[in-house]
Amino acid sequence: MATIPTQNRALFSSPLSSTTDFTVLADHCEQFAEILLESSNPAQRQLLCAKLAHCLALLQSTMEDPIPPHLVERLTVDEPPSMSPRFEPESDLLCEYCQVLVRLLTERTVSQDMEPTIIGLLFELVSYFADELRAPRWIRTADGVKIIEEVEVSREPWVP
Repeated sequence: MATIPTQNRALFSSPLSSTTDFTVLADHCEQFAEILLESSNPAQRQLLCAKLAHCLALLQSTMEDPIPPHLVERLTVDEPPSMSPRFEPESDLLCEYCQVLVRLLTERTVSQDMEPTIIGLLFELVSYFADELRAPRWIRTADGVKIIEEVEVSREPWVP
């Protein structure tokens, strides 16, 4: 069994279920992916992949559920966010991600030389996914609380 670093033991031992808040699940997914990115221990990588897969499955099972009332306030803001989550890897990394995924799909294997790129892509995707899940959804306006996209779409276009 893989040795779990002391600073990560709480993360590995915290109970997760489909009743865990999706924001907590997103945090855990991101932390598992980050530790995976930094790990060079094959046994620990396997454990991390299993934990990440479990956590992602729990998240997926809750994707259609309404947002719990206790999270609505946390996901409501007074001002539009200055930045939205973005997945913008550098061109060379994006090309490498694509090449490795195509190879993985066509060969149906994961070689040792592909593993770091796949782990990097996984980290980027999980981080983006977690940011999307934790991003504000509503904004308080003079007309009441509205969905952020509705307010942004209804603004007059800026003309120089």
